[in-house]
Amino acid sequence: MKHVWILNHYAQVPGSAGGTRHYSLARHLLSHGWSSSVIAASVELNTGLQRLANGEIKRLEVFEGVPFLWVRTPTYQGNNSGRIENMLVYTFRVLMPNVTHDLPRPDIIIGSSVHPFAALAGLLLARLHRVPFVFEVRDLWPQTLIDMGHIQNRCFIAWLLRQLELLLYRRSSRIVVLLPRAVDYIAPLGIPAERVVWIPNGVDISAHPASCPPKRKTNDSFVLMYFGAHGQANGLDNILRAMKLVSEQVSPGSIKLRMVGDGPLKPDLIRLSKKLALRYVSFEPPIPKKDIPALAAEADAFVFNLVNVPVFRYGISSNKLFDFMAGTRPIIFCCDASNNPVEAAHAGITVPPGDPGSLAQAILKVSRLSPDARHSMGCSGRRYVEENHDFIHLAGRLAEILDACVLENK
Repeated sequence: MKHVWILNHYAQVPGSAGGTRHYSLARHLLSHGWSSSVIAASVELNTGLQRLANGEIKRLEVFEGVPFLWVRTPTYQGNNSGRIENMLVYTFRVLMPNVTHDLPRPDIIIGSSVHPFAALAGLLLARLHRVPFVFEVRDLWPQTLIDMGHIQNRCFIAWLLRQLELLLYRRSSRIVVLLPRAVDYIAPLGIPAERVVWIPNGVDISAHPASCPPKRKTNDSFVLMYFGAHGQANGLDNILRAMKLVSEQVSPGSIKLRMVGDGPLKPDLIRLSKKLALRYVSFEPPIPKKDIPALAAEADAFVFNLVNVPVFRYGISSNKLFDFMAGTRPIIFCCDASNNPVEAAHAGITVPPGDPGSLAQAILKVSRLSPDARHSMGCSGRRYVEENHDFIHLAGRLAEILDACVLENK
C-alpha cells in the first residue's frame, strides 16, 4: 500500500471542535490503496489546548486507522506574534529528521496552506525524500489577508508571501484547491490550468442520520442555528442585528437563535447581543465534530453568513455549510460568492451580505413556512451533499491525483 504524508498545522480529529477534512480523506483513502500520516501541531487552534505533556516533543496517535503525529508547538492566544511563532516552530520542527523518522516512508507529500509555511515544509520534505509534492490551497495567501484588511497590497510581507506562493505553485506536481474558481487566480500567474484540481470540503454522510430524516417535532419556538467560527470573516454581528429586527415583529421567544462555537470576536458579539437586548439569543461553546449531527437535529433552520470581500469571487468551500446541508434543514445563505451551493440545491433562501433588514425578512419567511416546505428544502440540500460532497467520493478523486503524480515521478 502506498503512503502519503499530509502536513496540516491545524488538523483535527472527530473528538475535537473544527474541521476534520484530512482525517476524513485519510480514512477513506485506505479503500483506494493509500495509507496516510497526518502531521499536525500539538496546540489546538480553537481552544489553545496543549496536547503534549511537559517534555514531549512529539506523539503519534491513531484514530480509527489514521495516524496523527502531533508536533510540539508553543501555546498562544489570539492573532498576535505568538501565533506567528507557533507557525514557524511547527514549520522548522517537522523538518527535523528525529520528528518524522518513525513514520512510514512517503510515496508523496501533501502540504496544506492553512498557512503557507506548512506547505513550504511539505515541499522541502518532498525534495528530501525525492517524492512528488502536492500543494493544497485552502486560502489564497496573501490575497485573503489583503482583502480582509490585515496587510497592505504593496507591503514587504505581501511581496514575501507572493514569492512563497509562486514557489509552491511552480514546484508542485498538482495544486489541489478548495475554492471552485481558484484556477482563475492561479493560472494568470503562469501556472498551467491542468495542474489545478478542485476538491472541495465535504462531510462524512455516514455520520449523519439516514437521508431525509423525519421533521423535527414542532414546539413553541422556531430555532435558528449557527455553529462554527466567530471571526472577522463570518460577520456574525449582521445576524444579531437582524435578530433585533425580527424580535420587533414577533411575539417574545417565538424565534430563538443559537450561536454555537468560538473565535476571537465572540466576546464582542456577546456584548453586542446585550446592547441590543436580545433575550432569545444564546451563545454556546464549540462541540466536537462527532456531535454535530445531533446538534443539527435540534435546529429548524440554519444561517450561513460571510462578510463581503473581493476574495470570495473565487468561491467558498465551508465545512459548516455542508454540515448544515447534511442536517436536512433549510438554510439562509447570506453571502456574495461566485458559487452558491444553497441556491444550486434549492435548499433555502439567499440574501445579500451586510444587510440586516434583508436577513431579518428571510428569517421571518423561513419561520412561517410549513414544516413540509422546510423539510422539502432540507432534503434537497441533503441530496446535494450526498452527490457532491461526501468524503467517500472526494477521497476517490484525491487518490486518482496521488496515483497520477506517483506514476509521473517514476
